Amino acid sequence: MSDLFEGLEKDDLKRLVSTTVTIDKFVSKLGDDKDVMTVSFTVEYKEPAVDLMVFLERGYDWILDADVSSGELDDGRYMVFVELERDKQAAENIVKMVDDIGNLTDTKLDDWTFLYGRDTNKKPLTVEEIESIVPISSQDYEMKFPEKDEEQEDEEQDINKELDAMLETAGIPIKKTHRRDQEMDAMRSRAGLL
Repeated sequence: MSDLFEGLEKDDLKRLVSTTVTIDKFVSKLGDDKDVMTVSFTVEYKEPAVDLMVFLERGYDWILDADVSSGELDDGRYMVFVELERDKQAAENIVKMVDDIGNLTDTKLDDWTFLYGRDTNKKPLTVEEIESIVPISSQDYEMKFPEKDEEQEDEEQDINKELDAMLETAGIPIKKTHRRDQEMDAMRSRAGLL
């Protein structure tokens, strides 16, 4: 027997969804971060998280994907991840989505804040605030996070080798770091390790 989804109604998620949203904290699983924006919500309990994910996936044609974390966070809560195209409508779409979620959580848009990336300073969730902080186009993203070419990466490796040699000569233990892999970062991010 399959579960029947009857849909969410006003206040069904009251006190179950954190009013702080994260934007671009997690790596996109659908494409390059320069093209796809991630938005995540923290939800008490798995069932309400699944309900929110279904609501979002069915309710907006501009959402590329919605997903629930496979396991609970350290505090027993779950994450709902949303991916959308990084474009001029992204900020408006996010605010509209959160405003609609407010009907399910008995919250007003003014109650909501957002965190961008790894930043810990909450900002009011408004179109203007999002557009002032979050790159809303591929070009904006590339300007904020320029890709390194092979020559730059080779230079960095040479510099790191020189630094390692100096540390070794000085008798200081060397802490090895590994090159970041986008696919591995996506998996770590989904697991809540990044």
